Amino acid sequence: MKAFKKALTLVFAMIVVFSLAACKKEDATAKSTAPAATTGTGAANAEDAVKPEEGAKLLVWESREQRPFVEEKLNEFKEKYKVDFEFGEMAAPDSVDKIKTDGPAGLGADVFVFPHDRLGGAVNAGLLLPNDVFEKQTKEEIMAPAVSAASSKGTLYGFPKEIETYALFYNKGLVPTPPKTLDDVRAFAKTFNNAAEKKYAYVFDIGNFYFNYGYFTTLGGYVFGQEGTDPNDIGLNKPEAVESMTIFQGLKTDVLPLKSSDLNADIMTDMFTKGTAAMMVDGPWRVGAVKGKVDFAIAKLPELQPGKPMKSFSGVKAWYVSSYTKFPNAAKLFARFASTKEALVKNNQMTGALPARNDTKEAPEIANNPMVLGFLEQFDNSTPMPSIPEMNQVWGPAGGALGAIWNDGKDVKGELDNAVTQIQTAIKAGQ
Repeated sequence: MKAFKKALTLVFAMIVVFSLAACKKEDATAKSTAPAATTGTGAANAEDAVKPEEGAKLLVWESREQRPFVEEKLNEFKEKYKVDFEFGEMAAPDSVDKIKTDGPAGLGADVFVFPHDRLGGAVNAGLLLPNDVFEKQTKEEIMAPAVSAASSKGTLYGFPKEIETYALFYNKGLVPTPPKTLDDVRAFAKTFNNAAEKKYAYVFDIGNFYFNYGYFTTLGGYVFGQEGTDPNDIGLNKPEAVESMTIFQGLKTDVLPLKSSDLNADIMTDMFTKGTAAMMVDGPWRVGAVKGKVDFAIAKLPELQPGKPMKSFSGVKAWYVSSYTKFPNAAKLFARFASTKEALVKNNQMTGALPARNDTKEAPEIANNPMVLGFLEQFDNSTPMPSIPEMNQVWGPAGGALGAIWNDGKDVKGELDNAVTQIQTAIKAGQ
């Protein structure tokens, strides 16, 4: 539990700083017909005050990994409130872009999930209704950093459901003790790797900036200055980033002699469960896919260098209600229903998601779960993803640099300089 409490302090930096387009906000707010909760109103009273619209039917978007949990809650919601539903499989990072096109066409989800780094752009585009009816309850029950991450300029939009980062999955039969450093990984790879048998000691999503953030930043690089809020200060090509990314490049020879296109989440999961990958870097959302198939545990990421804990990105995912929904009452009520203590503890049991609620941390299912504690140890070394809109311009160029440096052996400094130039150009073009 000590790790949990320490971990919570890390996301206090996630303060959202964006402006909301006034006319769109008024338009979106007008679509919400649910009464606002008053001071002193309990959760039960707020829920009693909200009645689903007659004939309401909800389309809910969530990821494939979350489907079992979401469909269970939707069935319970239908039984209680007589609201029909449809589940749409949608990767959380893609939902904001999808709602921009599908929302106006009447095809978008009523309720959907995305990570907090997309909030600024979603708010600026007028895609969301505020979490007004359940604002008081949300602020009382949800971890304060998660509430901040789901808010923009003083307005709460999200119904936070999970905090997350990624860590090391290791096969206990092959790796009795998790490696402390990348040097330990290299040493193990010499004894385990067998290209003919497609066996590799340590697999990770090579071309994905999210999972490789630590190779840019552990020694002192950064995305944006001022704790992720200054888009005019980009630190991805600082000398410290070049040094750490040179270590990344060397792993292709020492640890994982594959191209970035050879690996994705499904391939890595299959390798890990079959024992052809001894270790894998992934998040709590992957626990459900490997649980029961292999004897594994979770540990923090190996240190980049001795005494240099590997950094990871951390974030908050929340339910959001589309400003295009025809059923705002039903949508808000489901977002609330699917973020209660009971729901989020259940989600952790089914998928490994780390609950964002204060009252779940003492639940036996959470406190006694070593899988949770392993992720929280890594959470101590994590950095919140910047949530300014300019963050959207980082993913592509950073991912491109990873691919060029790894696959083609390109000059690290030159590729990082190129990535930063691309990011700066894209930010300027969007102003």
